[in-house]
Amino acid sequence: MLIYIDMDDVLCDYTAAFHQAINLTPSIAFPQSQYGFYANLTPIIGAVESVNALIKSEKFDPYILTAPSNRNPLSYTEKRVWIEKYFGIAFTEKLIICANKSLLKGDILIDDQLSGRGQDKFDGQLIHFGSTAYPNWKSIMNTLTQHNFS
Repeated sequence: MLIYIDMDDVLCDYTAAFHQAINLTPSIAFPQSQYGFYANLTPIIGAVESVNALIKSEKFDPYILTAPSNRNPLSYTEKRVWIEKYFGIAFTEKLIICANKSLLKGDILIDDQLSGRGQDKFDGQLIHFGSTAYPNWKSIMNTLTQHNFS
């Protein structure tokens, strides 16, 4: 089962880092433009363990899906560094930089947004991370392991 997993606010806490940076340095309007912003994002609780379980599973084929920041050309490199840090260098080949998720074919997309980058046109099942039905990684893993997808 091919699974795409969004990175920002699904695997790593982009929003908390953004707000913390704004509070610390309000003169910088786009903190995500600063060196090290993406490479140092904190993992979402349960994300690393869950993705590692998916990687080890014979049933799932996970890929990390993320859009580049137009405010930070280093975001490409830093996101790859983040993936290597938490999942190892071998898994970096499964990092996909994509701004339009409707172009992808797969079984499942795990994303914190329902639209904006083609999520609403994804050709598969959309799991809305952070929603009432899927508030955290535990709820997602429970659903995936119970085979609740047609």
